[in-house]
Parts: sequence; C-alpha cells; structure tokens
Amino acid sequence: MLLPLQLLHLITAPSYATAPVLKEGPVRSLSQGVAIMLADGPVPVLGGHELMILLLQVGLLLTLAVLLGRVAIRFRMSAIVGELLAGVLLGPSLLAHLLPRLSGWLLPLKPEQFHLLDAVGQIGVILLVGITGTQLDFGLVRRRSATAIRVAIPGLAVPLALGVAGGFLIPAALLARGSDRLVFALFVGVAMSVSAIPVIAKTLQDMGLLHRNIGQLTLAAATVDDTLGWLMLSIVAALATKGVQAATIGRQTGLLVVFLVVVTLLGRPAVAAVMRIASRADGDGPITTYAVVIMVLGAAVTQAMGLEAVFGAFVAGMVIGTCGHVDPGRLASMRTVTLSVIAPVFFATVGLRVDLTMLRRPVVLLAVLMMLAIAVIGKFAGSFAGAKASRLTSWEALALGAGLNARGVVQLVVATVGLQLGVLTTVTYTIVVLIAITTSVMTPSILRMAMAHVEHTDEERLRAAVYAAHVPR
Repeated sequence: MLLPLQLLHLITAPSYATAPVLKEGPVRSLSQGVAIMLADGPVPVLGGHELMILLLQVGLLLTLAVLLGRVAIRFRMSAIVGELLAGVLLGPSLLAHLLPRLSGWLLPLKPEQFHLLDAVGQIGVILLVGITGTQLDFGLVRRRSATAIRVAIPGLAVPLALGVAGGFLIPAALLARGSDRLVFALFVGVAMSVSAIPVIAKTLQDMGLLHRNIGQLTLAAATVDDTLGWLMLSIVAALATKGVQAATIGRQTGLLVVFLVVVTLLGRPAVAAVMRIASRADGDGPITTYAVVIMVLGAAVTQAMGLEAVFGAFVAGMVIGTCGHVDPGRLASMRTVTLSVIAPVFFATVGLRVDLTMLRRPVVLLAVLMMLAIAVIGKFAGSFAGAKASRLTSWEALALGAGLNARGVVQLVVATVGLQLGVLTTVTYTIVVLIAITTSVMTPSILRMAMAHVEHTDEERLRAAVYAAHVPR
C-alpha cells in the first residue's frame, strides 16, 4: 500500500526527471509505477487522423444503418436486417471489391484502429443486452410457468443437440487452426438454440400480437430460453479460453453459482437502494446514469471472473427491472439512445466482418444450408413438441415455433463472442450471422399465416383494449 509519506514525497518531488525508472523487471511498488509514468510523460492522446477515421466510420455506419433499417421495416422485416446489411455493404462483401482504395482508407485493417470501432460496438451490445434484461416479465413467466417451460426446454434442447452434432460435421477446413472441435461444436450448439427477445417482442408488437395468448406465451418461453442461453454462453466461452477439462467446468460453474448468489443476497438490495434514491431525483438523468453504471460494472465483474461480459450486463438488467423501484417509462430515453444510435452501430460492425463472397465456395454454401436447416428444424420441432404436450392446437404450436425461431440479437452476440475468442473463423462467423438474418426475416410471414387460423378469445380482446388505453396518441 502507498503510505502517506510516500505520496507526499511523490507530490513534492523537485522534478519528474529525477524519478527513478526501472529498466528491467516488473514494477514492484505503486510508487515505482507512478515514477515510471511520470518519467515517460503522460500517455499519448489519440492521434488526429485516427480520431477522424473513427468519427467517419461511426457517422457513415450509423447513417447507412438507419436508412437501411427503415427500408427493412418498409418490407415488413426487422430493422436489424437493414442495420446488418449496412456493415455488409461497407465490408469485404462489396466495398472492398468495388473500391479497394477507399475501403482500405476508411476501414484500415490495423487492429488498433479497428479496435476503436469495436469498443463503441461493445458498449452498444452491453447496454442493449442490459435493456433486454430490464424488460423481462418474470410475472408473465410465473403465470404461464408450466406451459412456458414445457415449450422452452425442448425448444432449447433439440436445436442445441442438433447444433452440436452439426458442429462435428462442419469440414475441418472451415475451422480455426488448432481449435478444439468439441468447444467449436458446443459454441455452434448454443448459437443454434438461442432465441432473441428484442426481435421477438418487436415483431409481435409490429404485427399487433402482443395482446394475444400466443404472443404472451412466446415471450414467456423466450425469457426462459434467453436466460439459459446466456448461462450456456458464459460456460462455453470459459471452456474456449481455459480448455475442456472437468476442473475448468467445475470451477466456472462454481463461479457462476457464487456470482448469482452474491447478486441475489447483496447485489439486488444494493441496486434497489441505489435506484430508490435515483428515482427520487427530478428528471430521468440520474436513474439513467445509475442504470448504465450498474450494467457496465456488472459486465466488468463477469468478464473479470472469466464469464462473458454480456452475461453480467444481462443479470444487471434483470436486477434493475425486478428491484421494484424503476418505472420503465423513466428508462425510455436510455432505450431510445441505445436502440436508435448505439445498437445500430454494433449491428453494422457485425456486418463488417461478414464476407458473402465466401458463399462461392461449394463447401461453405453447403455448410450454410446444413446449419440453417438444423437451426430452423430444431427450433420448430422442439417448440412444436412442447406446445402439443401443453395441449395447444397445431396452428398455435406452429406460431410458437415461428416466434421462437427468430435468433436476431442473441445469436449475433454469440457470433461476435465466438470470433473474439478465436472459436469461429470469418467463414463460420458468416454462417452464424446469415442464420440470424434468415430466421429473423422468415418469422413474420410464418407467424402471420399461423395466427390467421387462431381464433381471438374474449380475454385477448379485453387485453387489447387495456393496451390501447395505455398507448399515447
């Protein structure tokens, strides 16, 4: 520990130049570390050219993402499809081939420059996942718990098993050099099994199905799927960095349990106290600030534990949403900025790493078709079986499968994590992203067809009237 006298000595030192510098070996004390920093001068600021490139990247990506997102909505697709397409157009799929010089200047392949853009995207995905956590309706899950679990578990387990099997069938030529086949297969299984609450909720809202029983049940089952999906992602990510060993699995599972226990016993009361104080302040600024801080710190804690940062953000969002002191309306400004500004930049950066020219290789095209079939058939088969076990009609079961088939945000996060950890190559990353896009695009048309055969109930009509009364005009 730095003693007060040592600190006084550092403050009153006559000159930075007289501070001792360790030429070799580790820094052995805080005073020596401060001395080195003072001797070398302050950390250089970001260069003017690098800053200009970053600002141009963010501005261009956001503009194109918003425009293409609106086009996607016009064609009854999720805005995420257009936002991803913005990155695809500016990435190696198009711009790098048409205007290689412009592409090389605007999107240089220098890691230090690209990492700046990645940092913006990572903040976006952390806040996006955190907001998703705040919107989970556990009251809905409790009310429909039996049916939701019967639908969610097979809807998760079947595509997970098929995805793992498919991961073992992917040709070795498409895998990263030296990668562990089991870890890769587990990652693929997780990617194939997840659903995406933000995409599902937006689709149901746009189609006027939120008040329907199937809409409510789809959200409840997706809540279970999403929660288990983040848990699986954290464990598989830990295996990717530490290796598949019984000790590693036991250690990470233990850390996961400890984290959840600490959050429940200490974190939730602390968050409730903080948010209660923030809610008393005038305006929505303080409550938004504290919500962001809690999500970011939650992400930092799980990242430090060897779990995934997005899992910490997700749990932090759940705690904020269930602590009982946050009016969802007071987080509206945070949701608006995140969903309209920061998240589109993240989705566009996801598209930047997609190389559609690889589909010209027959082996890659066959892999895409195989994994897409596994994803769709597995999710529909599992959800359909669970729905029929709950005595729902075939059309209701089909509608549930269609809703839960939308991967969207969650699968994109899984793909990004896999690429960062080196589990996925550019080819396998492109495959996963294409599946996320395709399943999100196909959801509305299948839902519309299935729900045309599902009758309205009096309860649904009453719920629709209540929703309409609370929608601002």
